[in-house]
Amino acid sequence: MITGFDYGTSNCAMGVIQADSSVKLLPLEQGRVFMPSALYALDRDLVCEQVALNITDVAVKQDFLRERSGQLNRAQRVRREEGFDSQEQSLFVGHEGFEQYMAWPGEGYFVKSPKSFLGASGLRPAAVHFFEDIVTAMMQAVKARAEAAAGDVINHTVIGRPVNFQGLESAQSNKQATDILTMAAKRAGFKSVEFLYEPIAAGLNFEQTLTTNKTVLVVDVGGGTTDCAMVRMGPNHKGNDERVQDFIGHSGERVGGNDLDIQLAGKHLMPLFGMSSKLKSGINVPTKAFWDAVSTNDVGAQANFIDKSTGFHLDQLLRDCIEPDLIQRFIALRKEKQNHHLVRSAEQTKIALSDQLSTSVDLGYIEAQLECLISREQFAHAIQRPVHKMTSLMSEAIKQAGVKPDLIYVTGGSAQSPVIRQAIEQKLGNIEVLDGDHFGSVAAGLTVWAQRIFT
Repeated sequence: MITGFDYGTSNCAMGVIQADSSVKLLPLEQGRVFMPSALYALDRDLVCEQVALNITDVAVKQDFLRERSGQLNRAQRVRREEGFDSQEQSLFVGHEGFEQYMAWPGEGYFVKSPKSFLGASGLRPAAVHFFEDIVTAMMQAVKARAEAAAGDVINHTVIGRPVNFQGLESAQSNKQATDILTMAAKRAGFKSVEFLYEPIAAGLNFEQTLTTNKTVLVVDVGGGTTDCAMVRMGPNHKGNDERVQDFIGHSGERVGGNDLDIQLAGKHLMPLFGMSSKLKSGINVPTKAFWDAVSTNDVGAQANFIDKSTGFHLDQLLRDCIEPDLIQRFIALRKEKQNHHLVRSAEQTKIALSDQLSTSVDLGYIEAQLECLISREQFAHAIQRPVHKMTSLMSEAIKQAGVKPDLIYVTGGSAQSPVIRQAIEQKLGNIEVLDGDHFGSVAAGLTVWAQRIFT
């Protein structure tokens, strides 16, 4: 069976072609076709154990057992020391992952948007192996659920990828990320794996609706990246098996919906934890620890946040700050590992502000009756920097193509925000802007391409 697989920063989706040639996204979680890209394990070494249990290919499994013998031994020790029964579920993905994390934030291991980390520079081999295991565990779950929904075995897939996983050292970053995804897909049981740029996939889906030829700027504002592609499409193009000549400009950078959430959390939620406070000397409190806390898509920032030196720093701030109650609240957040929950609150605020001019952020999980009112105008001001990067990527793709687009096709979850839509219209002037399926267009386009190249 052939599928398109959107292993997204925010959500995962998988599609198949039906008998009438239409695309169907398969239900992955309680009837929902989108599964949040999140994982929670009772202990990080148990991720490796779960992967080993679910590898079906004998040769692949033997190689994995040999390569991960140390981690698997640690996993057995964890089970003995923590009293985890061998039959007890140790790993949760999607909504279940979020629910477990929110119920037990100070316990276990939680990661949201692991795709954001795959291209990080300076990863040691052990870190690369760990991310391979995280991605594999998620892919195994998605593949098993998709197969159950389809009633067939899935062997071949096209996986979406951003133009660039990271802005710096992009060639090395892209290779590292695609190598991790390829290895994970192999261990998840896929026999054939190909990759396609995500904005191109979104464009292929949109092309099915065109009755005349157009030059289209596809703008995909994803969770981890913003990708743009200038594509010639329409009736004279969509039947071609070779489309390289139709993709006349593309750009992409690691700036997406997660960055909007982080900026909103940093500028409007972190002050509740002392970030805007002052020391007794009259100078501002250093902000690095606060930004490290909310930079949940940055490996280095998260390592800094949990490092002992940050704990010592906060203890000193507690003594030196004129508002110690706020710093104590921040210390409690760090101890309970609630920083991911805080950024998720920012994400939900961003979503609410798509339909409302203001919204109240409930932070009762931090402290009873703690809340914050945020307006759409405040949100727009907080995200100016990442939005500027996004619109610059559009200009770069158009410049590469050397022609203006006939229309702009916008997709990706964060593209639903009126703030993003207004920025696009202001940047590019009087060019028609059309909205796609903000969550399903990439998965649908990947499915169309998978059917074409594997049949």
